[in-house]
Amino acid sequence: MQFSSIDLVIALFKFVILLFSLSVHECAHAWMASRLGDQTARLEGRVTLNPAHHIDPMGTFLYPALMIFGPLIGFTWFGNGSIILGWGKPVPVITRNLKKITRYDNYIALAGPAANLLLAFLAFLMLAVLILAIPGGREAVESTLQNQIIIGGTSAPQAIALLGLLAVQVNLALLFFNFLPIPPLDASRFVRNLLPYNSLNTFDTIGRYGFILIFFLGQIIVRIFLGPAMAIFGTALALLLRHP
Repeated sequence: MQFSSIDLVIALFKFVILLFSLSVHECAHAWMASRLGDQTARLEGRVTLNPAHHIDPMGTFLYPALMIFGPLIGFTWFGNGSIILGWGKPVPVITRNLKKITRYDNYIALAGPAANLLLAFLAFLMLAVLILAIPGGREAVESTLQNQIIIGGTSAPQAIALLGLLAVQVNLALLFFNFLPIPPLDASRFVRNLLPYNSLNTFDTIGRYGFILIFFLGQIIVRIFLGPAMAIFGTALALLLRHP
């Protein structure tokens, strides 16, 4: 299947953004655990943005690569490349080291999605600055929103606009993805902390099939929430673009 140079550039941008975003996500878990009393992740070198410390072969490389690069060669079994998902190596947490086990464990679980929300917000701010303060930025964002990108003439503002738009999309997708209550995703820890003791074994059993559920349900459910979220984001950008 033929694909253009810009398709390859966008795919590479998505992969790099995903790798960075997953590193920030896992680092946030490790940092919060350290702040709340469990130094296990810190001692394993997980309080770092170095991707090498957070890589999961399946979740960081294989699955995202199939989603991102597969459509370029006609392999669309893992999606059409519009939604990118992935996960990093789980951050180790020994809950008995936490002073308030349930509450602090929930805070640690929340830290990862919160980091992705922060990255999406920072990317939006970068686009706002590009529109309002950088020469050629308004046109770059507008043309990128309309998918009018010409690889041979891509300017620095247009490259920044593309990075910003993809960063918002990828991080919002990771945010909604980790709110799925499927082990081992972050929201499953909230659910587990709410369950009575005699239900924990049953819930943990579901975790054995978690990746199967993620493969078949992840994109469908994330798409339901990502669509409206990106529409709100697009509306906010449109208002900025109309600003004189």
